[in-house]
Amino acid sequence: MERRTYLKSVGGSAVALTLAGCSGNGGGEGTTTTGTGTTTETATTITPGTAPGFPPFEMKEGDELVGFDIDLLSAVVAEAEGYQLGEWQEFAFDSLVPSLTSNKIDVIAAAMTITDKREQTIDFTNPYYNADQAILVREDGSFSPSKLSDLSGHKVGSQSGTTGENIAKELIKEGTLKESNYNSYDSYVFAVQDLQNGNIDAVILDVPVAQTFADQRPVEIAFTHETGERYGFGIRNGDDDLQSALNEGLAAVRDSGRYEEIRNKWFGSSNQ
Repeated sequence: MERRTYLKSVGGSAVALTLAGCSGNGGGEGTTTTGTGTTTETATTITPGTAPGFPPFEMKEGDELVGFDIDLLSAVVAEAEGYQLGEWQEFAFDSLVPSLTSNKIDVIAAAMTITDKREQTIDFTNPYYNADQAILVREDGSFSPSKLSDLSGHKVGSQSGTTGENIAKELIKEGTLKESNYNSYDSYVFAVQDLQNGNIDAVILDVPVAQTFADQRPVEIAFTHETGERYGFGIRNGDDDLQSALNEGLAAVRDSGRYEEIRNKWFGSSNQ
């Protein structure tokens, strides 16, 4: 599996993380070496998991896994004392939490919103990104909703297991949206393709992802639904050492200006 490697410089010497095999339980160990090959400490290899198809957070360019989350977690773990990053594992979004709790992976990096429901099953790091939900439509002007109730009578899609799907389910529950008019997808790529093809009329998804699709395809954001969502890296309940290390790594990445560099690379200048 292709993976982007993060290198950092300390005191002018390049420090490379030597990756061990996929541990699946945070128990894998490797060594951190200097440019001269001298072993300086033993590090625990953690296996990251994500769900491609959510640009610009995680996506495939050919066989390579790239995106904001990929770069950010790599940078954070490089700053997390005692840990190093193993090979990325890819899943459908709604399979990430079960994969974490069954020890197939050790951390989720997938633009996952911190919610009370998810925190009943897993823990999160400190938030690293704020987002609301957007309603995406075709740019031909055939449907121009301005509020959620305008979705009534129209076919709507979102990705399975996401907060966008939660909004759709709430609309179904309250009677605004017919269940037969809702389509769930394994990936937002498929949902947006169906939108382009006229099979659905709107897609509910996170604002930064909606904007990326709008920049690349003949679709546009009709309106934004404010939710105050915050993304965090998911970890297993009780994995306090890893949680602390990742929080410290995230703080170090922010303080060093590396967070801003990664953010600007994938989103341009924004207030995050």
